[in-house]
Formats: sequence, structure tokens, C-alpha cells
Amino acid sequence: MNYSRTKGQLVEGPGRSFVQSRAFEVLSRAGFVARGLVYGIIGILALKLAFGHGGKLTNQQGALKTVAHQPFGKGLLILVAIGLGGYSLWRFVRAAIGHGPEGSDTGFERVAALGSGIAYGAMCFVAIEILLSGRGSTSGSPKQATAGILGWPAGTWIVGAAGVLTIGIALYQGYRGITKDFLKDSKVEEMKPEVKTWISRVGMIGHLARMVVFGLIGIFLVKAAINYNPKQAVGLDGALAKLTHYSYGPFLLGVVAAGLIAFAIYSLSDARYRKI
Repeated sequence: MNYSRTKGQLVEGPGRSFVQSRAFEVLSRAGFVARGLVYGIIGILALKLAFGHGGKLTNQQGALKTVAHQPFGKGLLILVAIGLGGYSLWRFVRAAIGHGPEGSDTGFERVAALGSGIAYGAMCFVAIEILLSGRGSTSGSPKQATAGILGWPAGTWIVGAAGVLTIGIALYQGYRGITKDFLKDSKVEEMKPEVKTWISRVGMIGHLARMVVFGLIGIFLVKAAINYNPKQAVGLDGALAKLTHYSYGPFLLGVVAAGLIAFAIYSLSDARYRKI
């Protein structure tokens, strides 16, 4: 179906009006708030642990459980679940048609959007599961998932390929951070100069932190495939734990945790300035 741009808007045929609707934009922007909340909780808890103030290492599921345990946690988690669902929907739409009402994607970005949509859709499902049962599923840990896949025909190759892909995602995050490529996805023309400077800094730090975390996840997936040992697979919390095994471990953990908090702040700015 053909479409054209008129005054920055996409003029399309019937069937895609929802993509241009206010409801779609609100859901999408709520998703950035939910993403920021999840990364903020993970980063704050890890930073407290690095400083010796009783924090802990957790993953996305743990962050959602933390939300649920707060005052008015059930209501807040409902809002987070809606936001995560909205973000997932937005990513699926971008993967399917390659654009929204304000921006368009390359082929590579559409593939990345599909993976992101699946990941955040799964997080939305976990949030709903916590709401319904009071606990998230424990069957989807990286070690258990990797063990199951390693038992498949060509399972070693699948796990190894997933690790290589995750390392590629990490490198892409690093590229976006160093070059500040993420700014092209934002409505920079609406930013004041000081706001643009601030967003570019927290975005750079946040993307570099994600590079470290995704890189560690990918490396240990590859090691799990090579050694045929699912116990070597790690998730986000496991990747953060690996940092503590190096020299100056608490310092490294603190730096990466601060970076994840920066990414959370960047996500909140995306709720306002991201091209949907």
C-alpha cells in the first residue's frame, strides 16, 4: 500500500489509521516510561549493592516484582503492564510496516524492532502473571532455557548463534552510544540546546552500559554452547554479577549500574521526544 509524507505525517490507506491515532501514540510513549522504570529499578538496586547499602542484583522480572511490592503496587504494576504492552505493540508495528506516523526504519532496524517487540511482550506477560498469581514464572531462566535448547537437534548451534546475535546487539548499542546515533530517532528540533546536550549525555552513557550487559550475556551464551554447559548462560542479573568477579568489581558494578540508571532517564526523555 502506497503512502506519502505531508507536513511530517504519513498519509495512508484504510487499515492503518490506528497507527496514526492518538491512542497509538499514548500507548507507545507509555512504553518508554515503563521501560525506564524497569531499568531504573535494576540500576538502583545494583548501585546500592555496589555501595554496600543492601541492594541486590535482579533482572527484568525481579524489577516487576519490586514494583508489585510497593504501596499501591498492584495498580502501579497494571500501568507498567499496559506500558510494556504498548511498547511491544509499537515495536511490532515498526517491524511489520517499517514506519510510524513520525519516523521510518531501515531493514536492520525492523529486524531489531521484531526482537524488541518479542522481549517486551514477554515482560508484559510476566507482569500480568505476577498480577494474577502474585509471582512470576520461574521456568524461563537463562540456564533452564539454554538447557532445553541444547537438547534439540542443532541446539548447540542455536545457542551459539543466539550468543553471537546478542554480542552483535551489544556492539550496535555501543555504536549508537559512541556516535550518539540515537539522537536521529528523537525530535531534536523541539529540544532546547541544553536539553539536547543533557539527553545526548545520558543516552550515550546508557547505551554504553547496555553494551556491557548485552556483551556479557552474549559471551556466556557462546561459552555455554562451546562447552555444552547451560549453567554458563546468564541473564541481566547474571551479567551484572560477573562484573563483581573482576578486579575493582564493586566499582565496575557501580559504573554499569549508574549507566543503567542513565538509560532509564534517557527512556523517560524518549517518552516526550521519540519519533513514534
